[in-house]
Amino acid sequence: MSRIGKMPIPLAGQARIEISDANIKVTGPKGALEQELTPQVNVQEENGVVTVQRVDDTKKSRAMHGLYRMLISNMVEGVTKGFTRKLEIAGVGYRAELKNDLLALTLGYSHMIYFKAPEGIQIEVPDQTTILISGIDKALVGQVAAKIRSFRKPEPYRGKGIKYEGEVIRRKEGKAAGK
Repeated sequence: MSRIGKMPIPLAGQARIEISDANIKVTGPKGALEQELTPQVNVQEENGVVTVQRVDDTKKSRAMHGLYRMLISNMVEGVTKGFTRKLEIAGVGYRAELKNDLLALTLGYSHMIYFKAPEGIQIEVPDQTTILISGIDKALVGQVAAKIRSFRKPEPYRGKGIKYEGEVIRRKEGKAAGK
């Protein structure tokens, strides 16, 4: 039995869940999220606790058991608290700013990079070297953070680029001078 899959999911006070045959919808104060269900798992809600059980003991069912439990757990947390990723920019002249609804990045290229946030994602720039990405869908928040980071990944020699908060960049030594 999956250790993650068998754990119950407590519904927060404001979260409501609707389960149909092939769909699950979680609604809360921050919004609503919907997820398609696979036929390998059954989802039940009783007394404010959601449980996920697998239909049979095939390899596919065992794989889906823990996955769908975490997806539902993330949906409940997202509609009640929300998710945030923080990006840090390092490098001389590298900066970020918000222009209207676009994130404008100056990353050492000959041009500025403009990024429009998808629907359901809020981007804030508290200072020129910090970007906050928040939303209710954990996967979408992570995907947007990865996309912004991909514009200038941190390089190992000087550490310049966009990195996640708390990410450790393994530094390399440059070329040694000839003898």
